[in-house]
Amino acid sequence: MTRISLLLTTATAALALAGCSTMKDDMGTTSTASTSTTATTSASTMTPAGNPSVGGAAMMASKTIVENASAAPNLTTLVAAVKAAGLVETLSGPGPFTVFAPTNDAFALLAPGTVDSLLKPENKASLVKVLTYHVVPGSISSAQLMKMITDGGGTATLTTVEGQPITATMEGNAVKLTSATGNVSYVQTADVRQSNGMVHVVNGVLIPTLG
Repeated sequence: MTRISLLLTTATAALALAGCSTMKDDMGTTSTASTSTTATTSASTMTPAGNPSVGGAAMMASKTIVENASAAPNLTTLVAAVKAAGLVETLSGPGPFTVFAPTNDAFALLAPGTVDSLLKPENKASLVKVLTYHVVPGSISSAQLMKMITDGGGTATLTTVEGQPITATMEGNAVKLTSATGNVSYVQTADVRQSNGMVHVVNGVLIPTLG
């Protein structure tokens, strides 16, 4: 097993056990709450008249996924990873794409050294797999996703650009995403509309099977 695979395996176990975590809201206030409760509260701050802010930054529906993510102070790790993976052009293209975007805090939950290892040129293939595992073809709103879950009897299977599936379920009012390796993430801020798709900000990094 390679070092990066070992780090990600450790990260998967840690994320799967993280039922309770300390997070910061868009105003920088620290609060301790169950993951699903925090996700539900954050998602409920959406304004129906337009896009929700992300990390306190305005998100413009006329801009691309990369342009909006680059403006969000809580998505800097994701943006750095997208650049290192050479995916800027792809995620700036017409798409449409649905991106489940992990926050800086989500990346910080990975095992120590994982992000630094992923960003090394020799681990680009693994980085591309992790990032494209957070991308689904098409533009899927939270309402559409919840309908898919309901129509599926409580479960929706999303086929990612990476190729492996993500399982979507509901936990209370929150959308819960489960990876192929069993770690979970919750939608924290839903329906951030882009010119080339949709972004849902999530509070965990989903880990596909690497090999």
